[in-house]
Amino acid sequence: MDYEIKHSGKFKYVEEGAGTPLVLLHGLFGALSNFKDLVDYYKRTHLVIIPLLPLYDLSLIDTSVAGLAKYVYKFFEHRKLKDVHLLGNSLGGHVGLVFTLKHPELVKTITLTGSSGLFENGMGETYPKRGDYNYVQKKTELTFYDPKVATKELVDEVFNIINNRLKALKIIALARSAIRHNLGDELQEIKQPVCLIWGKNDTITPPMVADEFHRLLPTSELHWIDKCGHAPMMEVPIEFNAILSQFLEKHEG
Repeated sequence: MDYEIKHSGKFKYVEEGAGTPLVLLHGLFGALSNFKDLVDYYKRTHLVIIPLLPLYDLSLIDTSVAGLAKYVYKFFEHRKLKDVHLLGNSLGGHVGLVFTLKHPELVKTITLTGSSGLFENGMGETYPKRGDYNYVQKKTELTFYDPKVATKELVDEVFNIINNRLKALKIIALARSAIRHNLGDELQEIKQPVCLIWGKNDTITPPMVADEFHRLLPTSELHWIDKCGHAPMMEVPIEFNAILSQFLEKHEG
């Protein structure tokens, strides 16, 4: 992604466009490039913001879903954000839900795609062969329906992360935190409109997870995308943006 990474206080973030804020929360291996098509599309109508979550910079005790949600709140305070459309992929969706439960007054709508929070095949705990590039490539390809979406650049990025011992420990800590921090008993407290956009071929948060989110979130609507894996906004951006546009327009007032 060619967008400028801004620095303000202790925060790093991408900010493009103008209008109602649309805040994007990335996942455990979520590069900014994952949101490129989404930013390109929505910067024409919204103020699109991607805070860079400090996955590897928090103390070990704060390296958790709750710790990241606290960081997001501090970022909102710093940027004086409110009435935000919040979108999260994978771990980012989980963080967004925890944030919304704590600070519902700041969130206008929630969009979840491949979100953890109920069940996930933990990415972080399934990389024992840290030095095996082919193994990492195959695991990365499983994120998508079309393995070609896992470009060499993306695989290299994951490979470099997990071969850094400290980063690998932080990933495992976050993956375990996500599994422990199950939201099944709390989701009915969320009153904001929720848009669930799910790949029918997601193997990390399978379709049954989307069905369960839909059942537990009383204000949710569920949209399926066929031939699509864990990151629809990256793998099938045209279909993803068409669904999201309709949802945001419905709740823009």
